[in-house]
Amino acid sequence: MIKIDELREGFGTFWGSVSEGWDRLRHTAAGALTRFKPGEQTALPERAQIDDPLHFPAQSWSMLGGDVFEDEQRLVVRIEAPGMEKDNFAIEISGDTLVVRGEKRFEGESTEGRWRVLQCAYGAFQRTVPLPAAVRGDEAKASYRNGVLKVELPKMRPGKPTSVNIKVD
Repeated sequence: MIKIDELREGFGTFWGSVSEGWDRLRHTAAGALTRFKPGEQTALPERAQIDDPLHFPAQSWSMLGGDVFEDEQRLVVRIEAPGMEKDNFAIEISGDTLVVRGEKRFEGESTEGRWRVLQCAYGAFQRTVPLPAAVRGDEAKASYRNGVLKVELPKMRPGKPTSVNIKVD
């Protein structure tokens, strides 16, 4: 027979794990969570063609996960944005932030039928990435392969990535 204290302890451990995982996900994914705003160019199917009761095109959100790499000469930003073409992106540097705008358009099927599940996000979006060092934007290069946008940004002042140690009093 399970004692009530053991049950409480087990539930407390479980809840702590879920809470810790949620906090970690919220912290690491906060910048990647991106809103998509469908427009006329998005070409979504008509609502009558979609059986998915959870599909709300005006409330489309998706994760556009990204990585930032730094070496002595450059920053490299990679953003996962599957299902797009390289011409669907507009990239700019605004202050110490890389701004990526784009529009993911829906591709319909060539036969008649119905959409049972529609979970992907479609529409115009903007993803911002804070840059840890000043860059020379006029020398930046971008490429898009296999669903990953890669932006290489030469540093304004080449050198090793800096870190600061702070003494605790």
